[in-house]
Amino acid sequence: MPNVQYPIPKTQLLLYLIPIIGFFPSLWTLYRGQGSREQLAISRLSITLALTWLLGYLLLATKAATSDFFPLRLFILNSFLTSGYFLVSFWLILRLIQGKSGRLPGFTTLAERVLGKYLS
Repeated sequence: MPNVQYPIPKTQLLLYLIPIIGFFPSLWTLYRGQGSREQLAISRLSITLALTWLLGYLLLATKAATSDFFPLRLFILNSFLTSGYFLVSFWLILRLIQGKSGRLPGFTTLAERVLGKYLS
C-alpha cells in the first residue's frame, strides 16, 4: 500500500497549541517522528513554549520563595509570564484558525535548531 499523505485536520494542529495540555500530543508526535512538516513544526514550537514557560515559572517561584526582599514582585512577574504564555498560545491558535502561519519569530527558529536536532 503506498504511503499517502492526507491533509492534516486543523483541530489536530490546534490541539498542539493548547497551553500545557498540548505539550503531550506534541511530544508524542515528535517522538514517533511521523507527521507532516507543519505538524512537526507546530509540535516543536509548542514544546519550546511550554518548556520555556516551565523553566521561567520554576526559577521565579523558587527565587520568590527564598527571597527576603521582594517576593511579591517576583510572584507578580511569574503571573505575567504565565499570562503571556497563555496569550501567545491562544494568539497562535487564532492565527491557525484564520489560515495564517503558526510561526513565532525567535521561538520557531529556536525550536527548529534545538528540538529539530534531537527529536526529529
